[in-house]
Amino acid sequence: MRLLQLSVLLLMALSWITCTSQNRSGSNHLANETSPYLLQHANNPVDWHPWGEEALSKAKAEDKLMIISIGYSSCHWCHVMEHESFEDTTVAEIMNTAFLNIKVDREERPDVDDVYMSACHLATGNSCGWPLNAIALPDGRPIWAGTYFPKKRWIEILNYFIELRKNEPEKIEEYAKSLSGEIQNMDQIDIPGEAAVFEQNNLDEINEKFLKSIDFKFGGRKGAPKFPMPNNYLYLLEQAHRVGLETEEGKKLLEAVTTTLDNIAYGGIYDHLEGGFARYSTDNKWKVPHFEKMLYDNGQLISLYAQAYQVTQNPLYKEIVEQTLSFIEQDWLDKSGGFYSSYDADSEGEEGTFYIWTLEEIEALLKDQTILDQFKQVYNITKRGNWEKGENILYQTSSLADIADQLKVEEPALKSNIEQAKTILLKERKTREYPGLDDKVLTSWNALLLSGYVDAYRAFGNPNYLEKAKGIAQFILDKQRGEGYQLNRNFKDGRSNINAFLDDYALSIQAFIQLYGVTFEESWLNHAQGFADYTLEHFYDKETGLFYYTSALDPPLIARKKVLADNVIPSSNSIMARALFDLGTYLYKPDYNDKAAAMLSALFPKINETDQPGFYSNWLQLYQDLSKPPYEVAIVGEDYENLAQALRKEYLPNALFLGGASEGKLELLKDKLQEGRTMVYVCQNKVCKFPVEEAEKALELIE
Repeated sequence: MRLLQLSVLLLMALSWITCTSQNRSGSNHLANETSPYLLQHANNPVDWHPWGEEALSKAKAEDKLMIISIGYSSCHWCHVMEHESFEDTTVAEIMNTAFLNIKVDREERPDVDDVYMSACHLATGNSCGWPLNAIALPDGRPIWAGTYFPKKRWIEILNYFIELRKNEPEKIEEYAKSLSGEIQNMDQIDIPGEAAVFEQNNLDEINEKFLKSIDFKFGGRKGAPKFPMPNNYLYLLEQAHRVGLETEEGKKLLEAVTTTLDNIAYGGIYDHLEGGFARYSTDNKWKVPHFEKMLYDNGQLISLYAQAYQVTQNPLYKEIVEQTLSFIEQDWLDKSGGFYSSYDADSEGEEGTFYIWTLEEIEALLKDQTILDQFKQVYNITKRGNWEKGENILYQTSSLADIADQLKVEEPALKSNIEQAKTILLKERKTREYPGLDDKVLTSWNALLLSGYVDAYRAFGNPNYLEKAKGIAQFILDKQRGEGYQLNRNFKDGRSNINAFLDDYALSIQAFIQLYGVTFEESWLNHAQGFADYTLEHFYDKETGLFYYTSALDPPLIARKKVLADNVIPSSNSIMARALFDLGTYLYKPDYNDKAAAMLSALFPKINETDQPGFYSNWLQLYQDLSKPPYEVAIVGEDYENLAQALRKEYLPNALFLGGASEGKLELLKDKLQEGRTMVYVCQNKVCKFPVEEAEKALELIE
């Protein structure tokens, strides 16, 4: 790789100068795509092709290098590079003459994105992002990849590789061979000869490492930027419960969670007028967001705030969940029953314009001086602006209770005034130009929202949340399922397409299992099993016991990769492992449980050695279940729903609920129905304690 990296250093030394682009003209091969991101580029003068066999064959036939440019609809810098370079006829002429140009929506094709993002990390040694621009041989093997470049520098990069292929083609081949080999080996892990022993004390050591990375002043990880990373805090919340909230360790673990959730809720990353979260904060205080809103973040944060409410009973957390779900339902619900993907960061050609305010704008809207003064105090509004160019981001630095004390007013009165002000500003904001909407519906992200609705229903008992959860599940079954239990990833304008990936299956299985836990309708478990068996048939690697990200039915890429580390979304393998464990427990299928344990055993050496356990937080939740099996809480009899809801509203991460008015078909419910009575059986490893009839007594049996 040294030769490649030296070449990259030469490129990095090139000047960083932007140029004015020309207007969009011409057309290309993207007009019939459904992806909003691809359609944004459909009239570029660059002759873009969608990823597929036609484009790849054309590159080989014409013996052209390929430019594989990857982004997504709400990506700010993708828009910038399009405007500066891809709308420019001079740039287009170079690209069209010397290259076969392919545009990829990373949200539709995360498999393609993963391959070329891996190439970027290997080629540059720097942090990579989107837009991602890779240059590859006609057979798809990458020779280099980078991210955003201004027009002048992009032209220099193109000319560099044109000349290199013309004059030193052996170097190009060397780059491709080196990069491809490293990409193919990236996901290799050494399978331990012996199965891991899952012991609770290992978690105590891991938790110590976890807490060292936490910013106990502002929450989240130390430093900037800050990403919410919901699964990290779901794990820490569970660990606080495990060690005991009254213990010093439990208090510290819970503090890591609540400090993070409070500061996110106060910060500019949260939309204080309408609800919903931006993707991340650019600073270390959650103040300045990268303004795009993504469904996958919001679905997971709903789960986190709902579960944190069960532990703390903090009314702020309930308000966050209710407001965010209201926003999602009003703005992102498709008539099909699925939910859209995201809002762009930009509107009116600028990032954040939709969300920011000048003091003059606020003064013109809030005529009551008391309300105006209180609003300015709560949200740190100044004439100079708390951000840039005299503009203000709405964010808090303390709670309403503390501000009420400072202002010497009653908190309910302050809250009422602030709500009035927010209503006025929101009405005005709705007259502004909205950010671009990515209205494709993704199976995996909808499954995350489904889980969020289930968690909200558990915490608050709102029947609308359960109905919405069922609606998403039915959308997946009716619109995204093909023959048998094959799934598609994408739905747009009535079209379901793109063979689904492992995360689509794993998250759907997980969500359907959770839906059974609040409905006791066995059909959801049956569907979960159907998807699980399909996944085992088409994604499972028998050699490692882990799962590939792509189906065996998909056309092969240069590497068939596995996603193992948890990130802003937990890894598809960790989700699959947890889903198999829960499904095996419910269905009395020890083979599923054994596969889940083997998957964690394969990863545990990495988990045990890392100083960054946050990248394995979902695996660690499975570790908790394997070190101390969860309770199987069976509720059987006519009054099952009231008893179930009384138990579900409690924070019980170590319990799986099952039951109904009858015994149904689950082995775990056999012989548990007692005529005329509703009984709760608290079991562990299928061994049950003496049944009880009151929720309070059942809670006493659950440690």
